[in-house]
Order: sequence, then C-alpha cells, then structure tokens
Amino acid sequence: MLLVISPAKLLDLKPQKIIDQFTIPEFLEQATTLANELKHYSPKELSKLMNVSNAIAQTNFERFARWNTPFTPENAKQSVLTFNGEVYAGLKASSLTTDDLLFAQDHLRILSGLYGVLRPLDLMQSYRLSMGTPLQASGFDNLYHFWGDMITNSLKTAFPGNKHDVLINLASDEYFRSINTKKLGVRIIHIEFKEWTGTGYKTIVVYTKKARGLMCRFVIENRITCPDDLMAFRSENYIFEDSLSTTNNWVFVR
Repeated sequence: MLLVISPAKLLDLKPQKIIDQFTIPEFLEQATTLANELKHYSPKELSKLMNVSNAIAQTNFERFARWNTPFTPENAKQSVLTFNGEVYAGLKASSLTTDDLLFAQDHLRILSGLYGVLRPLDLMQSYRLSMGTPLQASGFDNLYHFWGDMITNSLKTAFPGNKHDVLINLASDEYFRSINTKKLGVRIIHIEFKEWTGTGYKTIVVYTKKARGLMCRFVIENRITCPDDLMAFRSENYIFEDSLSTTNNWVFVR
C-alpha cells in the first residue's frame, strides 16, 4: 500500500536534528534541468509564469539562482521535514520517530512539479513550482508533458506485487493528474474528507488538507499496509461514512 500527497508552498528551512538518514531524489537530473531553465527567468517573468506576487517571485528567483548539486545535508534537507503547509501540519513529521520515518520512506510519496516524486527522506533544495505551472522546457509544453510516465513508473517500482497493491490518493487533483492511472495497474482508493455544515456534508479545503496529513500519520504510526484498516481512522473526530462511500472512493466525515 502506497500513499501519495501533494507538496506545500510553505517550507521549513531550519536545520533538523531528527534523523541522519537521507536519500537522493530519483529524478534529480530532471529537476536540475527544470531549475536551470528557471534560472533564465527574471523575477518579473517568474511572477507572470507562476501568478505570484513580486515578493514571492523574487524569493524564488534567488532560490533557483542558488540551486546546486550534488545535494548534501549541508545544502539540502529531507523533503518530509521541509514542506510545511496544512497537510504537513497534520502529519507533524518532526515528531515522528526514526522508525516511523523509515516506514514512511517505503509507504509515502510526495508528488512535485520540480522533483517529480519524492520519498520522505529524499533531500531537497527550496523551490516553488506547482505542477500546473505552464512552464515550457526541453521541448515540452507543460510539466505534465515533461514528466510523462516517469512519475507513474517510479510509483510502480514501490509496489511489492501482491494483493495489497493499492494506491491511496491523498493528493490534490492538480498533482494526481501527473499519474497515468491506467499504466499504474493497481487499485486506487480516493479519500475525501467532509464537514457537517448544518445542512449537509461539504468539503472545506483547509480542513481536507490537514486531514490528509492526519491520515498519513495514522498509517505511519500504526504500520498500516492493508487498506481496509484505514476505516479505523478516527483522528480529530473523523469517521468513515459508508453511506457516502463507494468501492474506490472513501469518505470520512465529522
């Protein structure tokens, strides 16, 4: 069983003293190609390309200017400890044990516009590049075309080849689109989180993002490898709602 989540725009760049182990991103060469392409963009051009403020564009102009390889613990940081948005507020990776993080390394993947796919302990340098960014690089029209089936093929190698080969989708639509589900060849379970509003259950994005992280933590701490065990998820009062769920679309409510 493998979980996929989205990255975050917010980053925690402070040095960490939680775990010494690290790995190198599988697609560092491709990420370097994209980073080198973005080095040619001015802050004004980055602002237009990414649809961000001038201040954010300037920050990322400086980030791409500093990009350098090889990645080491001195110039990069493990991905699951770097991303710092709502999903990662739910995951709270900095409070996981070493054994937890090693389990996550085998069962969690972070989809990325720049890196393609990251394992939790893969080193990364700071960046901002959403998968939906219309970047034209190396003859490709956008990042979905650039990555092609590379992300899909990488995910396929993470499955052991047994009856529990299931992908648990906790990513946003923007990032999940980077996976060729037909070529992946495994069962996919999509997870939704809904809130009672007084008139019905509705998806509220900020709560959904945190809940995705909470579910990742639940899987990691409980060493869950069978999807049916996800139905026991109860973090922050969420419960599985059978009446709103289908075979491959599971809804949790509160």
